[in-house]
Amino acid sequence: MLQLSEVKDQLKKFIVETAFVPAEKVQDDTLIFVEGIFDSMGFLALINFIEENFKIKAADSELLEGNFESVNAIAGFISSKLN
Repeated sequence: MLQLSEVKDQLKKFIVETAFVPAEKVQDDTLIFVEGIFDSMGFLALINFIEENFKIKAADSELLEGNFESVNAIAGFISSKLN
């Protein structure tokens, strides 16, 4: 089973590579939508990445800002789906 730190590292790598931002700009608590790192297209790419990489499916009712606002929130969401 993946450790939470591994999930966060994979998420940060994906965000940095997809949004073309410096790694320093993406911290565990960075609000990725508020900071303009991701927009709606980035959100779709993120959902696709999560579903393919972690083999989980996000229900429509789970597609809430609170679940995806930061690396911490996304990692928590993934962890809850894996357990």
